[in-house]
Amino acid sequence: MSSPFKILIFSRTVLYRHESIPAGIRGLHRLAAASSAGEHPFTADDTEDPSVFTLASLAVYRVIVLLQCSGDVLDDTQLDALKGFVRSGGGVVAVHCASYAMISSEWYASLIGGVFESHPEPQLGRVKVQNREHPIMTCRCPKNDRANQPTQNLQEGQTELTWMDEWYNFKAHPRTAYEGLDMLLTVDEKSYKGGVHGDDHPIAWCQTFDGGRSYYTSLGHFDEAYEDDWFMGQLLGGILWTAGLAGN
Repeated sequence: MSSPFKILIFSRTVLYRHESIPAGIRGLHRLAAASSAGEHPFTADDTEDPSVFTLASLAVYRVIVLLQCSGDVLDDTQLDALKGFVRSGGGVVAVHCASYAMISSEWYASLIGGVFESHPEPQLGRVKVQNREHPIMTCRCPKNDRANQPTQNLQEGQTELTWMDEWYNFKAHPRTAYEGLDMLLTVDEKSYKGGVHGDDHPIAWCQTFDGGRSYYTSLGHFDEAYEDDWFMGQLLGGILWTAGLAGN
């Protein structure tokens, strides 16, 4: 077992605020608590105070989770601290509405790998796994992460599942706008109404970026996502991968 590391959950909003933020915070704290029995234990702090974004304060963390942030949640000095964190090898996990934060910053858009533009009404859609073998996708929740039974699981050889969410459309297609993204999930636009990206509609990806690593998932609109083993396994995998503890 390695020494515990720390993650920071940052969920400040200036524009739209998702009701699922508390569920997301609880889910991430459950992952941290359950990690104590695993190979890579970690602890979690959560805040909506942007003053924590200084080089000195961020230095104690290995991963920052941008949970549903929206709008200009950081000023220029605080954004510079985030840049310094990433350039020092820090990891960033960004969830759902985080692609609607700091939209005037080209660096932040490149860190996330996409900028939110619109979404249709929430509805069921068919998710396709693009990189089943990536460490983020192979990670599984610890057995004691939560009391309920898993609500989603991919069976052996299965590469598609049905999921309820807001299906984000992006200002520019992530695959062509940002080089180096490793696409993990797409959504089949024929399975729902309101998509604009056609046959190739990415919804989750990861990358090495500016000295660090980032993982973004556009899923996570509803509370239920943070009780789902399939989704939470990806958040755990994202934490470990961006921390440099899983895969290359």
